[in-house]
Amino acid sequence: MPRLKLTLEYEGTRYVGWQIQPNGPSIQSTLQAALQKLLGEPVSVTSAGRTDSGVHATGQVACFDTPRVLPMKAYTMGLNGILPPDIAVVAAEEVAPGFDPRRWSRGKRYRYRLSNRRTRSPLLRTTHWELFAPLDVEAMRRASGALLGRHDFSAFRAADCQAKHAVREIHQVRVEGTAGDTLAVVVEGTAFLKHMVRNLVGTLVEVGKGRRPEAWVAEVLASRDRQLAGATAPPQGLVLEAVFYGDGPPPRSAGDAAVGEEDEG
Repeated sequence: MPRLKLTLEYEGTRYVGWQIQPNGPSIQSTLQAALQKLLGEPVSVTSAGRTDSGVHATGQVACFDTPRVLPMKAYTMGLNGILPPDIAVVAAEEVAPGFDPRRWSRGKRYRYRLSNRRTRSPLLRTTHWELFAPLDVEAMRRASGALLGRHDFSAFRAADCQAKHAVREIHQVRVEGTAGDTLAVVVEGTAFLKHMVRNLVGTLVEVGKGRRPEAWVAEVLASRDRQLAGATAPPQGLVLEAVFYGDGPPPRSAGDAAVGEEDEG
């Protein structure tokens, strides 16, 4: 059976997250139901990462084996005619039979969006973290440099994170925008721990509010103590923006088992 890769965009407000759960609709269950209507048979879909309740995506990757051969436009135009308005397939392609969207990933990019306007915004409330106190954006930019590179990110993992270890490599942390308007913290790395991006953002916001000095971020990272870091930023600001792949499975070496092992949610 052909193996297909779908790139998805979704607005996660009304979903319990990517993964099927008993307490409400998920992106995974909604996509599988739409595919069953299209193909006439049930299919099982896997993804590049598990986004949490309220988290959005513009570049989530899902994969499945199809029991029928259809033109690619059936998985974009046709499937989008079945899916609800807050989920869409933006690209579809056939991939190698052994393709695994999680384990073959070479990295991901997340964007966390904040609103720093003086008043609340009805249009941004489900897509941004609204912060009404002015932020020192330059201080946040300088402090974020401590997060680059390969480190033990235990101070920024969720208490229930199931990853075997907390060593991750961050390639980029970029703070975009200006105080008093909308901002974004863009984080790119090989892999992420559960709630890692949201915890990084919550820590940088402490610096932006002037509650902590810039050097504190490096101190928190070195401590490996989650209780010393900032609060977890709320889910609605987070977007899985892109998943990166190369030709074939990524090379593995000792200490690199983190790739695809856990994910931001």
